[in-house]
Amino acid sequence: MLIRRIVIIVLSFIFAGRLSAQDSLLNMLNDSMSVHHGKSYVTGTFKAGNIINTQTIESPAKGNLNFVIQHRFGQLNSGSYNFFGLDNATLRLGLDYGITDDLDAGIGRSSYLKTFDGYVKYKLLKQTENASMPISASILGTITNYTQDMPDKPYLNAKYRTAYAAQLLLARKFTRSLSLQLTPTYLHYNLVPTSEDKSDMFALGMGGRMKITKRMSVNAEYDYVPSGQVVSTTIHNSFSLGWDIETGGHVFQLVFSNSQSLVPTQYLTQTRGTWGKGDIYFGFNISRNFNLKKKK
Repeated sequence: MLIRRIVIIVLSFIFAGRLSAQDSLLNMLNDSMSVHHGKSYVTGTFKAGNIINTQTIESPAKGNLNFVIQHRFGQLNSGSYNFFGLDNATLRLGLDYGITDDLDAGIGRSSYLKTFDGYVKYKLLKQTENASMPISASILGTITNYTQDMPDKPYLNAKYRTAYAAQLLLARKFTRSLSLQLTPTYLHYNLVPTSEDKSDMFALGMGGRMKITKRMSVNAEYDYVPSGQVVSTTIHNSFSLGWDIETGGHVFQLVFSNSQSLVPTQYLTQTRGTWGKGDIYFGFNISRNFNLKKKK
């Protein structure tokens, strides 16, 4: 029943009628240069707001609203009884809004631990065509709060359920086909399982996009969490592969990942699956852009 609902949502989302709000993402994130104050800036470093799980330096243009569906089925190794994971699902719905061309904010809600999240992202640097500025850089702050009932832990109030992430997004578009991003991350948890676990943690994300056709690319990302920070349980570094397909106002991403959760405070330090054992979650991301600015 859940899968049927998801399919209905996705099909409705993709085949919605052509409204004035349906400005193409290609107009917002294109491969051409953007000229401001005599400088030619590189645009379209990535074609969506996420490499796979990690946010990119890209933001909705001023006055644009981006609706995001992120979906992960269950583990592929769960067997035929669970239809190799297709009987289970984790879903995040998000809204991202461009306050200015360089500043955006967003909110989201995930079914995993019934988590609410919010973020603010600001573009600090823009890569220029003449290489006077070789990279683009954004700073991203995220807050998450999970609300799932835990009767055995009555002391878990909102404060203890809250965590924070601060990320520096450093990206470069090397050619029209290849873009790479480094994402150093600082994480803070108001409550950790044991006194041996760190409340303040660090991680380093690496990801990239290789364009294979005009409207398709393959993406990959890997998140490294240094050992000694999570002690009470065994975690693994998140590794994900994706295939991006641009369809006018949509970017559709097919995803394979060993991470089930979809917000940085969870997938960075709570990934317990491994690719070698088949703990892989198949899923997809869909981005849909709406231009809310009044036409002059």
